[in-house]
Amino acid sequence: MKVLYAIQGTGNGHISRAREIIPYLSNYCEYDILVSGTQCDVELGVPIKFRFKGLSFTFGKKGGIDLWSTTVNASLPNMKREINQLNVEDYDLVINDFEPISAWACRSKGIPCISLSHQGSLLSKKVPLPPKKDYFGRFVLRNYAPANAHFGFHFQAYDEFIFTPVIRKQVREIDIEELDYYTVYLPAYDDKRLVEKLSHFGNIRWHIFSKHAKKPYYLANISVFPITNDEFVADMASSIGVLCGAGFETPAEALYLKKKLMVVPMKGQYEQKCNAAALEMMGVPVIKNLKEKHFGEIGKWLESDKKVEVDYPDQTQRIIGMLFAGNSKKVIQMTPFDYQKYHTL
Repeated sequence: MKVLYAIQGTGNGHISRAREIIPYLSNYCEYDILVSGTQCDVELGVPIKFRFKGLSFTFGKKGGIDLWSTTVNASLPNMKREINQLNVEDYDLVINDFEPISAWACRSKGIPCISLSHQGSLLSKKVPLPPKKDYFGRFVLRNYAPANAHFGFHFQAYDEFIFTPVIRKQVREIDIEELDYYTVYLPAYDDKRLVEKLSHFGNIRWHIFSKHAKKPYYLANISVFPITNDEFVADMASSIGVLCGAGFETPAEALYLKKKLMVVPMKGQYEQKCNAAALEMMGVPVIKNLKEKHFGEIGKWLESDKKVEVDYPDQTQRIIGMLFAGNSKKVIQMTPFDYQKYHTL
């Protein structure tokens, strides 16, 4: 069987998860790798056959998406051209981690496509959702990377096709300790803004990992570092707690490492609002932004010893086995749930 594994390249979570999944693919198939999108700081570590610009957003500096940069870089004619030039008919199956080029190529050419992603889990009616409905956000989730069926990952196994997070081997095997500092990863804020806000808590040592910093620098109780995978993981494993966005992988890894966690959802990002709703239900404190009115909540979190307990066993090999069970030409029959039931939102 010949498989195309297509990965979203915006953010680090998709690439980090792919690094754990790829070693198991060779047990079931021949495969090629496709990556589209930008804004990733983690290397995949294997040859990539297809690289596309795709359709992705650009992180801003004030807590949200840089709408201007995102709009300038978004080219629907280019995306259509990339979809047309991708010969998905050369493959028996496409495994898709929220990657739009291959998903829409499969849709137009009738090639089976299975979603293996966190976003796929958000199509279930059983997952926690933010109180305020966002019809556009739901529309994007449903149509950004359409698939025949979904295997989803979430903070808890809310549904029969949802599994707990894929935790990197690097994180599972790292030594955990608790030194006197907090790790910060908020890629939608620039480091200068984070330093300004967190300097309010002068008795706390902060280690900020920033997409915008070119080299390390130090100001009183705050250390700022460029993002490198190994240094970030080691820093998080030795911290008291983690202050981060409401993405998926970083909060999941912080919980796995038994760290105190607080999240700040990226403004205008519906997926992060959904994640924040789930984390809040689990007992993780959530703040809307880093404005001064939320400093009291940050202070209470810093003083608290509360940690949320999770159980994230290594299920990656079993999940890949389930995905390849049966006849790959009959995607809906081979998946462990009724696709139509969950795709109707």
